[in-house]
Amino acid sequence: MLSKIINHYLPVTLRGVLMGAVDVIPGVSGGTIAFITGIYETLIASLKSIDRRAFARLTRFEYRAFWRGINGGFLTSLLLGIVFSIVTLSKVILYLLEHHTLLLLSFFFGLIIASAIVIVRRVNTHTVGGWAACISGAVLAFLITNLSPLETPENLLFVFLSGAIAICAMILPGISGSFILLLLGKYTFILSAVKDFNIIVIIAFVTGCAAGLLGFVRLLSKLLRQHHDHTMMTLAGIMIGSLTKVWPWKVPASHMVPDGEKAMLFSLNVTPGTYVQLTGSEPMVIASMMLMAFGLAFVFLLEYLSAKTHGTLGEYSS
Repeated sequence: MLSKIINHYLPVTLRGVLMGAVDVIPGVSGGTIAFITGIYETLIASLKSIDRRAFARLTRFEYRAFWRGINGGFLTSLLLGIVFSIVTLSKVILYLLEHHTLLLLSFFFGLIIASAIVIVRRVNTHTVGGWAACISGAVLAFLITNLSPLETPENLLFVFLSGAIAICAMILPGISGSFILLLLGKYTFILSAVKDFNIIVIIAFVTGCAAGLLGFVRLLSKLLRQHHDHTMMTLAGIMIGSLTKVWPWKVPASHMVPDGEKAMLFSLNVTPGTYVQLTGSEPMVIASMMLMAFGLAFVFLLEYLSAKTHGTLGEYSS
């Protein structure tokens, strides 16, 4: 039993830790980490299995069949890692985002580029239609990540809808659920609710997340099953299009000054030279390039280790 936990579930939990760490950053998706660590399609298939048939087993008290049917060991291990990371590492990540934004974004810029390369390499056949899907995904992500934030209500129905929309973004490699919450004007509101333990708002948000996730994974699973290569190329394009949000050299938009959490939302991308002129700060080009290279190497190392530990669809069954 201990051997199974160490060999099968601990690696999944560690992947969850990585997913949770990046999920708190508006601009980086936990789905990206799930993909490059080799558990993305397993995650989609496991979530898709939570359906009427699974709940019917619960009503018949067939707990073992229910657990195996939803790949419960895998999902629980992953969730534990995500929650642990958000609780313990989120403050560190947010501190780095606040005080070392340029260097942190440099690392994630390299990470996302490498992730897109990994996705493209896993496509079986490269066709004109596939590359068109890639370009479409890039354009879509670029447009989404350059939207202006909205003034939105704080009633429970909209909180529910915000959760449903944000969770769909989180499961997609490239688009951050945290960033979608920023666009919807609910990032601070939700974080404050968690901090103040506003149980009503938390329940509404989590319920929305559950509803959105269980609905969206069915569509995504169908696309991966029936149109695998085109779907993968679209996901690669989404990653490429989202790079605008993790470009390291940013300056505040002329008509507003960003606070810490919204710096990525209310900012303009510039060259290192322009960054020096406008901010008077050192652009740290060499350090940034090194961190981009480290991000690239980190992804390829994760891909290699995932292959060595057989992180493929169906491997992490309960």
